Amino acid sequence: MPKLLIVTDAWRPQINGVVRSIENLVRDLEPLGVEVDVLSPAEFRTVPLPGYPEIRLALATPWRVLRRIADSNPDFIQIATEGPLGLMGRRAALKRNGFTSSYHTRFPEYVSARYPVPESWLYSFMRWFHNAGRGCMVATESLRAELEAKGFSNLHIWSRGVDTELFHPGYPAPLDLPRPVFLHVGRMAVEKNVETFLAMDLPGSKLVVGDGPMLEDFRTRYPEVTFTGAKSGAELAALYAMGDVFVFPSLTDTFGLVVLEALASGVPVAAYPVTGPKDIIGDSGAGVVDDDLCKAALACLDLSGDTARARALGFSWQACARQFLDATYDSYGISR
Repeated sequence: MPKLLIVTDAWRPQINGVVRSIENLVRDLEPLGVEVDVLSPAEFRTVPLPGYPEIRLALATPWRVLRRIADSNPDFIQIATEGPLGLMGRRAALKRNGFTSSYHTRFPEYVSARYPVPESWLYSFMRWFHNAGRGCMVATESLRAELEAKGFSNLHIWSRGVDTELFHPGYPAPLDLPRPVFLHVGRMAVEKNVETFLAMDLPGSKLVVGDGPMLEDFRTRYPEVTFTGAKSGAELAALYAMGDVFVFPSLTDTFGLVVLEALASGVPVAAYPVTGPKDIIGDSGAGVVDDDLCKAALACLDLSGDTARARALGFSWQACARQFLDATYDSYGISR
């Protein structure tokens, strides 16, 4: 049985798309005959990222990471993040049989939103990081085209899925809010552009689910909005299901798992025409992508929840795991 080691700086108890993607990948690769090992901050002492305490950075040494990888003795190494563990894992993997990586996060845009660092410098770092590998996995065709234009090479598609048994329209509403309910689920951080949604003039109610460094500020400045904080499992799924429209204001996500979760819950999605939403929604009728997000949100009120759910049913985590495995074998030049 081949063995895959995933090196990631993002891991529990963080709640984000990277962690959920890796968790589902681990679960669904094992039935395909692949042993999976995860090297994460859970194995080390950690410190909070300054200004973003929800993210904790591993206090590891290159020697310890090198030894950990040697002890695991994997056939394939996947570097999921560009943080401290990712950098040390990359260095160790280059001394072995190479690695694949994945482009989960628009790191240049996220950093530039907080600090005066040119995106061009950060993209140079990202090319250096990813182009040294055997292949880099991206979630959508539009992201692949974008990164190829920026000089990234050996890009493979690894899409994302959704748990349609957990996320569905059948939950009773956990809150009594005036209709229509415009819903957003995500991290309350500057790069997510949540304030664009909060400031929109919409009828009914706004419901926002998620934690993040800007949550308390938003609660103070938008008292008319219902903020629940982070939720998970059936509690989260029930909040999705009570939405009439899901509003996704991000301009920087590479995919947007929350878009699929909303669709699976029978909630049409309003978004900008950017990477992720335009790939997921397309011309399916499951949502509206428009440069005028308020216009898109209002237009979604006329769309069918059945159409939204039907679109989500085409995205399974099992198919994503097979796609990941095919891309891994292709990157390593192995015929299956």
